[in-house]
Amino acid sequence: MTSSASSTSKRVAIITGAADGIGRGIALRLAKDGLDLGLFDLPRSQQKLEQLAEEIKNEFGVRVVNVYGDVSKEEDVKRLVDTVVQELGSLWAMIANAGISINRVLHETPTEELDKVLNVNFKGTFFCYKYAAIQLIKQGKGGRILGASSIAAKKGLPEQTVYSGTKFAIRGMTQCAAMDYGKYGITVNSYAPGVIETPLMDYLDEYHTSQTGQPKGSWTKSFENACVLGRLGKPEDVAKLVSFLVSDDAAFITGQSYLVDGGICFD
Repeated sequence: MTSSASSTSKRVAIITGAADGIGRGIALRLAKDGLDLGLFDLPRSQQKLEQLAEEIKNEFGVRVVNVYGDVSKEEDVKRLVDTVVQELGSLWAMIANAGISINRVLHETPTEELDKVLNVNFKGTFFCYKYAAIQLIKQGKGGRILGASSIAAKKGLPEQTVYSGTKFAIRGMTQCAAMDYGKYGITVNSYAPGVIETPLMDYLDEYHTSQTGQPKGSWTKSFENACVLGRLGKPEDVAKLVSFLVSDDAAFITGQSYLVDGGICFD
């Protein structure tokens, strides 16, 4: 970020799904940028989140507040925003990062799996946007709202009907929210990762290789050839984009969904 450390140190970012993968990478990068952080994840991730918070405080000297809950529950997201603002004083950026993926052919998708993915990915992101917007409007100083989209929001993929549908929906919600909140100086964007080395990708690889009988890791590795850079992404690749989008340098960018995929898909 180009802003001085003294100005960024007073800014606060909330990151959901912060214990692992891309969320963890974003937390480390924004701490390096000097932002104080509200980290959010499920109660089962408490040990990982506590370790991350300690690492961040020791290395970067910023303030960190951990909150536990479920993004699909509106009261948990409201409590998240309220707690972080109470503890850290304000809010600058909401990073609605939490998400899940369940791969199934459309007609083989049980309704309970449909509901679970919709609840976490779409409703969870909606609640994060909603309560961040309420707080940012009340503060009257602008701010940033970011959501986790996906390469699957730019192009449908086999056996990802529900996941892809929720990520397309996040793109649409991001565009609408950008129009709603521009007058308040609030920008709304999303990041659309491709194949990133995360626990979620390990889960998807295990599913696909179990279906085909191929060796574990082969499904993920196959994307190296599909990517023009010839490698898989890392959480820090996504975190660099998020760092830019929450900075003052991105003040004139809103309503966009940016691919971070090493050149698999082109707009």
